Amino acid sequence: MLQTRTLGTQGLAVSALGLGLMGMSQSYGTPEERDERESIATIHRAIELGVTFFDTAEAYGPYKNEELLARALKSVKGQRDHVVIATKFGFRFDTNGIIAGMDSRPEHVREAIDGSLRRLATDRIDLLYQHRVDPAVPIEETVGAMADLVREGKVRFLGLSEAGEQTIRRAHAVHPISVLQSEYSLWERNLESHIIPLLRELGIGLVPFAPLGRGFLT
Repeated sequence: MLQTRTLGTQGLAVSALGLGLMGMSQSYGTPEERDERESIATIHRAIELGVTFFDTAEAYGPYKNEELLARALKSVKGQRDHVVIATKFGFRFDTNGIIAGMDSRPEHVREAIDGSLRRLATDRIDLLYQHRVDPAVPIEETVGAMADLVREGKVRFLGLSEAGEQTIRRAHAVHPISVLQSEYSLWERNLESHIIPLLRELGIGLVPFAPLGRGFLT
């Protein structure tokens, strides 16, 4: 079994390796080249190997990636309580499913999370990230809405993605932030000078995305 890591100081425990699902629904290859059976088989194999941490977002697809994870977990009975589902909000989409801008207004946060819960076929999101910081909405308002969802039991832990120092401090003052997700690898080191020391100061975990340089480093 894989080792585990505790992210933040609120009790979020995950496998040392997580599985990011974005590429199963977008960005890599054409829709015709994507194979749902292979994607679901990959998720199932990850579970067999001890992976408990699965990362998706409403923007991946959009929407299709969350639905894919739900189908994968549904076909492996009893797994929902043994995995950590992380998803993200923060964009609005046009009628063609194309990102049309950012939207982290409190009313949109609630609308987005209700949609994610429905697509994921679950009663709670283990880790909810703001996908990208919305400059039009004070972070205090957004995190306040996220904190309401924690109190209601719809969300367990909160995270930010690609946030800067002051945003992290301001968010953490409203409600404990357990995780920052940002790109970090052998060829992307920009977190080391300021962000990582800040995370250590505040007791926030780091989830690096693209740790293998989007495959180039392998």
